[in-house]
Amino acid sequence: MDELHPPKSEALRALYWRSEILQVMYWLRGEGLGEVVDAALLERFLGVDVSIGLGYLDRLVTEGYLDRRPGGYVLSEEGLTEGKTEFALSFADLTRPAHGECSEDCWCHVSVEEALACAADRRTEAGT
Repeated sequence: MDELHPPKSEALRALYWRSEILQVMYWLRGEGLGEVVDAALLERFLGVDVSIGLGYLDRLVTEGYLDRRPGGYVLSEEGLTEGKTEFALSFADLTRPAHGECSEDCWCHVSVEEALACAADRRTEAGT
């Protein structure tokens, strides 16, 4: 993973790490690599120091995005929804249809979920 450069201000840094943590937790869960995350795993995937990572994990519990579990933290329902959104937004440019794949009035041009559904439909129609 590329080296991350979080913002300098505390408020933006908290938003940055929230997004990064929820994305990686959503990805790990989706790939079947586990649902329970601890600060050491965040350090490995995101490069955030364990002591700092623990602070952000605890903050996400307070904000309702994570729940504590034995051995670490898991996405709450709200965290799962937000993680999905953050993950989709990060890859929005890659999931948008290319020129000519859909009409200009297709919903896929305004919604990441619709773009993903359109791409899935095209793969089905193509037999892949």
